Parts: sequence; C-alpha cells; structure tokens
Amino acid sequence: MFRLGLEDKVAVITGGSDGLGRASAALLAAEGAKVVICGRRKDHVETVAKELSAQGGGSVLGVQADVTKLADCETLVSRTVEAFGGIDILVNNAGASAAHRLQDLDDAAWQADFDLKIMGAVRMCRLAIPHIRARGAGSIINASIGGGKTPRAGQLPTSLSRAAGLNLTKSLSDELAGDNIRVNAICIGLLKSAQWDRRATADTPVETLYENMSSRIPLGRVGEAEEYADLVAFLASERSSYITGTAINIDGGMCAAL
Repeated sequence: MFRLGLEDKVAVITGGSDGLGRASAALLAAEGAKVVICGRRKDHVETVAKELSAQGGGSVLGVQADVTKLADCETLVSRTVEAFGGIDILVNNAGASAAHRLQDLDDAAWQADFDLKIMGAVRMCRLAIPHIRARGAGSIINASIGGGKTPRAGQLPTSLSRAAGLNLTKSLSDELAGDNIRVNAICIGLLKSAQWDRRATADTPVETLYENMSSRIPLGRVGEAEEYADLVAFLASERSSYITGTAINIDGGMCAAL
C-alpha cells in the first residue's frame, strides 16, 4: 500500500460506522492510523470497529455518540484522548440527506438539520482543536455537498446548512493556520453509500437507483465510497500540507462551481 505517513496518527470520524465514514475509517486504519468512529447505535458501531481492526493496520475504537448532543461529543473526545493520547485528525462526516422545498419544511426540520450538520461540526471542532493544537499540527475535514456552492430547487435545508459549513471551513482555516492546523471541505456528489441502500426497494434495487442517477453525472457513473476515502486520507496526510481553506468537489463533474 502507498503510505501517506499516517502511522500512529489519531483520527476521529463522526458518522463513521457506515458508508463513506466507514470506508474512510478502513483506509486510515490500513494506513496505520488509530481511528475512533462514532455512531448512534452502540452495538453496531462497536461491531464495525472490531471488524475494521481485524482487517489489519491501525486500531479502531467504536464509541456511541450523537453529535447533536454536547455531552456525547464530550464523551467521544475524552474517550479518544484516554485511548490514544491525543487527536491529529478530525473528520466531520456525520450527516443525512434532507432535500425538500421551502413550504414542505417546518421549524423543527430546519433546526434538526442545522443541529446535526453545523452545530455537530462546531461542537466537535471546539472540543478537538485544543488536542490537535497540542500535537503541533493537524487536519480537519468537513463533509459538504456541491449544493452548498450552487444550490438548486428542492435541496433545502441541506444546501443552506452545507453552505454554512463551507463558511465554517474557510473561517477556521484562517483562524487555525498559525497553529499549522489545516481545514478543508469535501463536496460530495452522488456516491454509493448506506443512504441509497436504505432507499432501495424490491421493485427498485440499489443497482437500479445507481443506474438511473448515472445519467445526471458527466462522468456517467456513481462514485465509490472508497474514492471519498482516498480524498479524506490525502487531506489528512502531510502530502496535502499546503492545502487549506478549500472545498474540493468529488462528484464526477456535477457541480457547476469549481
């Protein structure tokens, strides 16, 4: 395997028990990192952590945590530091698709989306940054979508919360540059993930969903979770040491903005 210099680095990945987060955890662990993943389902996140650890490479710890709850975020960070002595990498990956028109959303839906995608990242950054700073350098990676740059009808509230996440990314990149902490975002397009598995039915299997979506993508295919993981690993590593404050599209060419 091509080594990225991640051996013994400590990475926290929110929403790391399924889909894109799980693929990222698997790759970082294979690169020798010590990885902590969180999810809302205790048994599931602990089982996934054991499976990933058994695949070889670095150690993987599973912690039950809901990033919409401050106490859970505090537990996640404290468990990480207790287990591995610090934090080098934070991947704010937790999120869920929410794409509707304005009139279909009540205040509770708006609040829930921002609490998960914005305040979840804010909480985790606020708690993790002192530990990353103590290491002398580090990387924060925020998951976003292309709609955060170029929103379309029917993408609310996600397009708005993701736009706020891009603002957070740029703001923190400036704030933390003097600490040698890099902050970047990954703008996800249509990638294979657990959310599509959950939407599949007997009449419309997930393979059919992917085939139908492919016609909307310039490259003509839905992306793989492992391709997202490759970008996470690169941005987490010193190979990207001169990259900060940017939002990289991984969408097969869908987003109209660079």
